[in-house]
Amino acid sequence: MNKRASFFPVRYRMVLGTFILSMIVLFDRILISVAKDPVASDLSLSDKEMGWVLSIFALGYALFQTPSGYLADKYGARKVLTVVVSIWSIFTAITGVVYNFFALLIVRFLFGVGEAGAFPGMARAIFKWIPVKERGLVHGINFSGGRIGAAIALPIVAWLINLVGWRMSFVILGGIGVLWALIWFWWYRDNPKNHKSMTIEELVIIDEGIQEKGKNKSPILFKRMFGSRTMWLLMIQYFCSNFTFFFCLTWLFPYLKAKYNLDVVEAGFYSSAPFIFGALGNWFSGWMVDFVYKKNKWGLSRKLPAIIGFTLATIGIIASVYMNEVTGAVIFISLAVFGADMTLSPSWSTCLDVGKERSGTVSGTMNMAGNLGSFFTALAFPYMMAFAGSHTPFFFLAAGLNLIAIPIWLSIKPEKALNLTT
Repeated sequence: MNKRASFFPVRYRMVLGTFILSMIVLFDRILISVAKDPVASDLSLSDKEMGWVLSIFALGYALFQTPSGYLADKYGARKVLTVVVSIWSIFTAITGVVYNFFALLIVRFLFGVGEAGAFPGMARAIFKWIPVKERGLVHGINFSGGRIGAAIALPIVAWLINLVGWRMSFVILGGIGVLWALIWFWWYRDNPKNHKSMTIEELVIIDEGIQEKGKNKSPILFKRMFGSRTMWLLMIQYFCSNFTFFFCLTWLFPYLKAKYNLDVVEAGFYSSAPFIFGALGNWFSGWMVDFVYKKNKWGLSRKLPAIIGFTLATIGIIASVYMNEVTGAVIFISLAVFGADMTLSPSWSTCLDVGKERSGTVSGTMNMAGNLGSFFTALAFPYMMAFAGSHTPFFFLAAGLNLIAIPIWLSIKPEKALNLTT
């Protein structure tokens, strides 16, 4: 073990790695949205069929959240993240060789299955490496990586598709993910004590800030988890949050492009703005979580950022409906995403609070519910448009879900750990 003090603590290097992974996650997800028109043209797909293509990922992603979190708790973030990142990267590349609707559905579903382990695996790594007082900002940094990745991806992917075609674009991004997985397996260790660059001083900081020192070897009882009121409250509010954000990952680009008669570059520019505001929302919320926590107000440190976030999301979504110009619409959608992303750090911090050694399983279960919201978003948008002849009902549904989440957070108790084994 290196006993010399490090200018840049090793635990923050780990966070840099998960931040980059978050960028890759959203790069890979948003590619199908930007490629919607050429994919639909080449495969002769309708908007409703593309709705299924966009949503089937979220279904696979949602259904395998709890199993992925369980595996991360059992086998550690080193092995699980290496495997799941490799799996979804391979299926990202395979997306580029499909030639019909049903093959595309299967590949995108399996892509979602692979990505399901990403954030539960990261949550497990954070639990083992990051003290409680730093977790709010770390979660904010990680989720902001996804938003920055999506913002960067929109213009870059549009350029890449024009340069090499949509098929080769999927292959290139798949290769980047495999490279990250290899580097992670080489560098990361599940126990920070086993990392050769870790100092004595940093290990003391980590050890003093971890809630639970020993490993709970008792088998988890899923009936207790799904019988927990806290678990259900976390799941419902995360469903509401994801319903808003996943619209930006799937239909925002084609929506703005069609409604405001934009070209590809303009649509990419305007569509990237909400993701930048999402990153800012994550940073601000992460800072607020840690700031309030350090004032010895544990519960408030989780509740306040989430409640503010859902309030802003509600206001932004409703206001965007009444904007006749693209700039005004994007400003209020950006406000909504800023608010929706403010809910992420308190949500995942609470999962670590109540889940402790089972944090991977608990966070995965919450994320499962959230991504069922994503699944319904991608389908609700085209189907509600076809039924009502207007996008307005969809936006009011999203606003209503955000409003429902506010009283839910008033009932959540982050200080009370879940008993999942006895």
